[in-house]
Amino acid sequence: MQAELPPRERILNAAYELFSQRGIRDVGVEEVMARSGVAKATLYRHFPSKDALVLAFLACREQRWALGTVVAGARDRGRTPEERLLAVFDVFDEWFRREDFDACSFINVLLEMGRDHPLGRASIQHLENIRGIVRSMAQEAGLRDTDSFARSWHILMKGSIISAAEGDVEAARRAQAMARTLIEQHRHP
Repeated sequence: MQAELPPRERILNAAYELFSQRGIRDVGVEEVMARSGVAKATLYRHFPSKDALVLAFLACREQRWALGTVVAGARDRGRTPEERLLAVFDVFDEWFRREDFDACSFINVLLEMGRDHPLGRASIQHLENIRGIVRSMAQEAGLRDTDSFARSWHILMKGSIISAAEGDVEAARRAQAMARTLIEQHRHP
């Protein structure tokens, strides 16, 4: 099935799997080429540098995971805007219990590369995009001070991911309990 895909998609799929599981520095372009079945010239025709490939991976991660799994999953599970916000942690709970739990690529790349590296800055932007989604969901819920809410909510999201990476499979449930309190604090009086 992978061989039937165009070369760019095969490269990106291989990079997605490898970078998600092992990080950026641990994966060389040779391994991406071998996994995707493309020649070096083909890889560099589509991605002129490893950094360009990582940037494409981060954009793909946002589409596939952040929007396609987390946001879509939360919207499917909740009937009201508040329920949809809380359902983020239901999606996380399932994710944290999976054998292939791979934590957050944006956090991982940021910590691996540093905030001043172009890939670190790209990760920060993707994290801001997620905060923007939370801010919009908070607006839909009629909460006040949605920027502050989104920043606090995002701390709960990121903190639960780190806790799960430490081995706490109940991290999403703990975060969800704190999230209920945060919603209460941001309801209009």
